[in-house]
This record gives sequence, C-alpha cells and structure tokens, in this order.
Amino acid sequence: MVSPHTKSTETTTVYPAANAMRVKVVGAGVAGLTCAHAFALRGAQVTVVDRRPGSGQGCSWYAGGMLAPWCERESAEPLIVDLGLESQAYWQVAVPDVPNEGSLVLAQPRDLADLRRFSRRTEHFEWVDGARIGELEPDLEGRFDQGLFFPSEAHLEPRKALAALTRRLVDEHQVTFRFEADGFDEVDDEAGVADEADLVVDCRGLAARDTLADLRGVKGEMLVLYSTEVALSRPVRMLHPRIPVYIVPRGDGHFMIGATSIENDERGRVTGRSMLELLGAVYALHPAFGEAEIVEIGADVRPAFPDNLPRLRKRGNTIYVNGLYRHGFLAAPALARRAAELAFDGAYFPEVMDEDHRQW
Repeated sequence: MVSPHTKSTETTTVYPAANAMRVKVVGAGVAGLTCAHAFALRGAQVTVVDRRPGSGQGCSWYAGGMLAPWCERESAEPLIVDLGLESQAYWQVAVPDVPNEGSLVLAQPRDLADLRRFSRRTEHFEWVDGARIGELEPDLEGRFDQGLFFPSEAHLEPRKALAALTRRLVDEHQVTFRFEADGFDEVDDEAGVADEADLVVDCRGLAARDTLADLRGVKGEMLVLYSTEVALSRPVRMLHPRIPVYIVPRGDGHFMIGATSIENDERGRVTGRSMLELLGAVYALHPAFGEAEIVEIGADVRPAFPDNLPRLRKRGNTIYVNGLYRHGFLAAPALARRAAELAFDGAYFPEVMDEDHRQW
C-alpha cells in the first residue's frame, strides 16, 4: 500500500461550475475547514455551518498545533504517522507561518528511563547531548544532559492557521459560512442551501454522539503563559511519569502548555491537579516560568472512538469525519482528502473506514 503522505498537496484554486455538487459541511473546526477546502478543490459548492459564532472554535481553539507525527508514534498507531506526514505537508502549503524547526524531547535525570523508552517507540530522531541542546535552545543550555531531537517536525499557531484557512476559503473558493446556525435545521436558510445539499459532511466532533454512539469524550486542558525571560524556537516535550507536558512557543513571549488527557466529557473547567502538574513541569524546564504571567486557562473535550483512531463513515448522503482524538491538526487534512475522494471517486480507505483498521 502506498503511504498516503505521497499524495499531492496541491492547493490550486478551482471555481465550481453552476451544476457542481452542493456540499454542506457541519462544523467549522479543523476537520470542517479542511473538509471544506478539500471539497472546494474538487469544484463543489460548499457551505459551512456551525452553532458557534466563528470558525476554529471548540477543540481546535485549545489545540497545541504540533505537527509531530514521529513523536506521536510513541503512544499512537502507525496510521497516525501516515496521516500526520500528509497533513504536515498540507499545512506548510495551505497557510503561512508554519515553522519547521523540529521537536525536542527532554527529561529530568531521574526520568531518563522514560526518555529511553520514548526513543524505542519512535524513529527519525537523533540523540543530542547538553551542548547540542544548548545550540538548539540557548535558554536551556546547561539544564539537560540528554534529549531527542526530531528535525523534520513542525508546529503552527492553531487560531491563526484556521483564520487564514477561513479567509482562503472565502476569497479563493467562494465558500459560504453560516455561524450560530444548526446544520440540521429543517428550515432553509436565506441562500436556500441548508436542506438542498447533495451531500452533508458531518464534522461536529462530540456533538455527533446523537448518531455515532461509540464516540466518547477525552478532556484536554491547557495554559497560555507570557514570559520575556525565556525564548524557545520549537516545541519541547518534558517527559514525566504522570503527565508528559509539551511547551509550544506562540511568539511574542507566549507559550502554550498542554498534554492532559482525562477520560470525561466535562467542558470548560481546569482541575487544580492539572494546573499544578502543568506548571510544575514547565518550571522544571526553566525556573523563569515561575514568574510567567498566566494569560489563558482553557479546556475542551476531544472526540474519540474506542481505539483513539479517526474514522470516515458514510450513511446515505452524509459522510461523518470524526474521532480525531488529540490528533486534530495532525490528521484532519489527510481525512478531508479521503472524504472528498470517497464522495467524488467512490474511493475506499480501509485504514479509516474499516472498524478494525488492523485488517488492512
């Protein structure tokens, strides 16, 4: 089987013909926007609807934005690497400002066994010593003796990336957006497209549990810190027996801190334990973070199937794109391309359409 990341990431503008397929995408998070792009590139007339007031809300709003397929292999199936490589190539073409600085994985001396375990489960990295760590991240010089450097990985700022993709959909592809609207209303909207679509692409995330009964919620929590005392060029993962933490630079002294995965579907509340764990880990990375300003605290619930792998399901004239778990930006573009090929070409992708992907 040819790896999906060998597919073209061409994003040439295609304007829909008058008799083009009419597609309604329900949900304006990362899955919905990338699906809208994939269908627009095939010439469809696309309308995106969302109950929230703008694009990129929900889980996408709180994402880390790490395009790190090789690091994710430590705890994810090989499928995530294939999807991630394709998606990383997509983001580097589709939106501006995607730093390709790699990823750095570090551990305290007492946790070096975790670093070795991480190395056994991943690939495409190089072991780095303290001197090399200081070259990569001068502010971490002398703080760590060993680490893993994944040079081919990248990261983006999710909110800026989705805003840029939304503008592109409107300006280049004439995609229509309807916010604060229920995508399954029986009443036609003013443009007359709400219930006249030839195809519905359901990207509602956990809200699709009304149809996809095997979805569950996995809560993720995050902080945004501001500090002028520390500078980082790339995401840094701090390994810890309880909560491995990642620190993602957002520019202008801002850092996104995250990595919690809690098995419940409670939105909006960050627990005291998680706050302590996240702050403790980032303080261990560099004590200057102890004086950082907490700019934002957030939490949302990510949709996941029992095996934490994404799915495409087609029922009637609806294609469901769901179950992205903690791999939204890493998997969404690759799933969107598959959804468009399913709709237009009748393609079949067992890796995301069979219930047990291991069969393929």
